[in-house]
Amino acid sequence: MNDEQTSNKKIISPAFIRRMAVCVFTGFTSGMPLFVLLSLLPIWLRDNAMNLDHIAKITAAAMLPYSLKFLWAWSLDIALPFEFVGRRKFWTIITQLLLLLLTLLFLLCNPKEDFLFIATIAAFFGFISATADIAIDAYRREILPDRELGLGNSLHINAYRISKLIPGALGLVLADIFSWQAAFLLCAATIFAMILAVIFIFPEPQREAKAPRTFEESVVLPFVEFFRRQGKNAFFILIFLVLYKFGDSLATTMQSTFIVDMHYSKIDIAKIEKLNSLWASVLGAFIGGVVMLKIGINRSLWIFGVVQMITILGFYWLACSGPFNAIGAWEKWQLGIVIAGEYLGVGLGTAAFVAFIARETNPAYAASQLALFTSLTALPRTIFGAVSGFLVEGGKLHGWQFAGLGYANFFLLCFFLAFPGMLLLFKVAKFNEPQSS
Repeated sequence: MNDEQTSNKKIISPAFIRRMAVCVFTGFTSGMPLFVLLSLLPIWLRDNAMNLDHIAKITAAAMLPYSLKFLWAWSLDIALPFEFVGRRKFWTIITQLLLLLLTLLFLLCNPKEDFLFIATIAAFFGFISATADIAIDAYRREILPDRELGLGNSLHINAYRISKLIPGALGLVLADIFSWQAAFLLCAATIFAMILAVIFIFPEPQREAKAPRTFEESVVLPFVEFFRRQGKNAFFILIFLVLYKFGDSLATTMQSTFIVDMHYSKIDIAKIEKLNSLWASVLGAFIGGVVMLKIGINRSLWIFGVVQMITILGFYWLACSGPFNAIGAWEKWQLGIVIAGEYLGVGLGTAAFVAFIARETNPAYAASQLALFTSLTALPRTIFGAVSGFLVEGGKLHGWQFAGLGYANFFLLCFFLAFPGMLLLFKVAKFNEPQSS
């Protein structure tokens, strides 16, 4: 028996299988609340005749904490005054309980009258969900040995995407057959199930990071270490994290309302858009992981970046074809093709992008640095997502009347906004630059 076979036997153990199963649960626990905000909430509001500008502002307010979570990530590292549960599990349980309560609060809202109340709940929901991500990311980093990081994070990402089926597919079916209350109750029941999983299934980390003792250790050192290690290149890396998925992320801010305005029904959205986006993004992530083993992270960023740019044009094609007076077989095929292409590109691009982020992170400061890096990746969606409805629909701005781009020109703009991130690859990930695996 050679050394590789011996190593594989050591890796495939009951403890290994349990850690991989937990990564599936962490992905589902992180992802489901996000898709309540991105997949369920906009369609609920649009179905109740709320205008695009208000929907975009509510969604942007909900997504803002994902861009700022590095500001309070350090607080989740502080030692707790009790020892019966680890810091990561404690914060995960607390945040999930709050998300359960906020999901139930949506049931009390009338979208036609309670704009400010809904925006407040959505913003707080986003803050708690982003906080849960901080705890879950740190927890996953602590339970996984270094050799298992690749597979564990891949399972986490795919489960993250599969969780979209709850609010984005099954929830819409229940809303269409019964009511929107049924959809939100389904999401609340799922969050409750995840709380039970965290309590009874998640193991305590065997190597939980030592709690920081000073403000400097918890806040300053993680950022100082990154800039010292990367030198002048640190600035380019941070800008790259903002811009690499800029065009793609901006396009998806209008995806749900765009499909509704093309006159697809909730059942069509659940069966075609949500399911196609799921299998395509999972397949893309799987293919991306395999390809990266062969060609490396740098080349993958180039190739997959081109793919995710081109697939944005599918929305442009669909927008030029609609809105449809009737939805027949061909219109459903059009939607399926566009969504499958877009999310295949998303899956490929995200696989390489997440691998790049992990490569640039020092394991000793994983919680704070991951929070910073992932916050930056969400920044374009948060800032420009707030004005995406205005860009499409138009309106008054400081007394100036803007006619609006319309959906077709909006998606064309998103395509061109993907170029700056690709150009930064010349600086941060040269195509033929030697790299460690």
